[in-house]
Parts: sequence; C-alpha cells; structure tokens
Amino acid sequence: MATLYHSPQTRSDTVVHLVHMLGADVDIREVTITRQDGSGAADADNPHPEKKVPYLVDGADTVRERGAIMLYLTDKYPQAKLGPVVGEAGRGAYLSWLSYYQGVMEPLLILKFADLTHPAITAGLGDLERMLGQLDAALSKGPWLLGERFSAADMLCASPFQWFAEMLPTDPAIRDWVDRCAAKVAEATA
Repeated sequence: MATLYHSPQTRSDTVVHLVHMLGADVDIREVTITRQDGSGAADADNPHPEKKVPYLVDGADTVRERGAIMLYLTDKYPQAKLGPVVGEAGRGAYLSWLSYYQGVMEPLLILKFADLTHPAITAGLGDLERMLGQLDAALSKGPWLLGERFSAADMLCASPFQWFAEMLPTDPAIRDWVDRCAAKVAEATA
C-alpha cells in the first residue's frame, strides 16, 4: 500500500482530497513540518529529502511535488476519471496544466506574496496578469481547465486561491471556477 506523508493545512491538503476522490488505497500519515511562521519542526519520520509535504511512497517509487504526485495517482487510478490517461483526448492539456502550476503559477504567487519583483522574473516566468489570462482563456472554453471535464489539474491550479483569497482576481470567470472547484472537492470528500 502506498503512503502519503501529509501535514494538515499545507499544500498536501489538495493531495489528500485527491486520494479521497480517487478512492485510492493510500495510507495517509501525518508528519510535522517547519511552518512559514517558524513554528513546527522537521519530523524525523518524514522520508521527504527536504522534510516537506506532500511525499508519496509506493513500494520502491517515491514521488514529490504536488503535480507529480497528482499525475502519478490519477494514472494509477484511471477509473475515477480525474485525469486523462495516455492516448486519451485532453492528456496534453492536463500535463501542461500540472506543469504550468509548478513551474509558473506557484512561483509567481509566492513572489507576489513576498512582494518581490525583478525584470528577470518577468522575462523568465511572465507576470501575474499573463498567468491569469491563461486561466481565463482556458475557462472561456468550458467550466474547467480541460473544457467540460473536471480534473486534478483544476484542484491543483485553484488551490492557492482558496488559501489566499486576497490573491483571487476580480475576474468573475476565475472566481466562479475557484468556487466550483471548492464545491466539487467538498461534495466528493464530505
């Protein structure tokens, strides 16, 4: 049985919700982590190389980073239909959104939270407005990032706006999508 190392009220919450939505046979083991405010401490029982969460151990396989864990689990539990499988329509968009979150969205949101700017950031990652424009463009084609299909990519990409409401843009399409995602997760994990 796979084990997900998790600490409540962290980025790993989204993966815990996904585990429940997938009906996945995954043991969820709580560990402590050092928090942004300096509280907490690294847990010796946490096998993550940096003592972070989430971290998935499945036999000899170990997976870190939310996008990678979500891809691993949606591929392992395709019957839940929370991620297109290889050869299925929408797979490329799904992979792109999972990677876009890790490589662009989260860094830009962290930099905004830290109030850091630099021309190299804009040149390399773009800016918040462009990122929000990407979300808006995708959502103009359907209620979800993959059009008519809700996926783990929606869960991942909407998650920071659920935690940091002050970063939620005024754009009604994005606000409505974040609300739909929260409702879908709440309904499935109730």
